[in-house]
Amino acid sequence: MKISNIPFGTSDWAQIAPTTHKGDAGEALWRTQEFANGGNPIRVRLVEYTPGYVADHWCSKGHVLFCLDGELETTLQDGRVFVLKPGMSYQVADGAEPHRSATKIGARLFIVD
Repeated sequence: MKISNIPFGTSDWAQIAPTTHKGDAGEALWRTQEFANGGNPIRVRLVEYTPGYVADHWCSKGHVLFCLDGELETTLQDGRVFVLKPGMSYQVADGAEPHRSATKIGARLFIVD
């Protein structure tokens, strides 16, 4: 990831209104900042998944994801399953391995993509 043309700034995540994204079950609340980044946009999000959340799609977008609270189960399309707990992260490139997330107890994540 190359970051360019973004001046220093801070984000007060409590002041960013969440948007609601329904899953097959539960919902995700996204607080999002987007940066132009010289024509290669970067999206930075604080995401909260409700308990019982199951994504409604396989995602092929690249991310760097850090688990702040709760527990996130990510299934890759090839069947492998990974569980993130607070303090853990994953990273995946665009188009590398389709993945789908779920959580039984809820999760709060910091995501850059």
